[in-house]
Amino acid sequence: MTDTQATARGAAWLAGAELRPTRQRVALAALLVGDGKHRHFTAESLYASAQSAGEKVSLATVYNTLKAFCDAGLVQEITVDGSKSYFDTNTHDHPHFYWEDEGRLSDAPADELEIARLPKAPDGAEVASVDVVIRLRRTAR
Repeated sequence: MTDTQATARGAAWLAGAELRPTRQRVALAALLVGDGKHRHFTAESLYASAQSAGEKVSLATVYNTLKAFCDAGLVQEITVDGSKSYFDTNTHDHPHFYWEDEGRLSDAPADELEIARLPKAPDGAEVASVDVVIRLRRTAR
């Protein structure tokens, strides 16, 4: 995949969500979806990828752009603990594994997850989504 193809794919991704294609947004979008694959990432890892690619963006711009991407439904935020957020370009409902030893998020097989019942939402509220994060740590061999 060429840089031009990745940039075009990123721009189309933004256009599909009716987001204005600023230089920074297109550059970050190309890094996220330019190869057509879904990925899990943090703001810091996206910033590092942008720096490695020679993009001139600040960490604050990455955070602001990710907020815009989340608000537009392009990525979903997965909070692992109170201090660490991951993002996923796959916005369909699906569970995740969090590898504690590696600080890494990966998809868990959705067809193996069964949720039999959810608690009733309080009056005046509805369940918007259910996030499932299964924490893993490697066992000693």
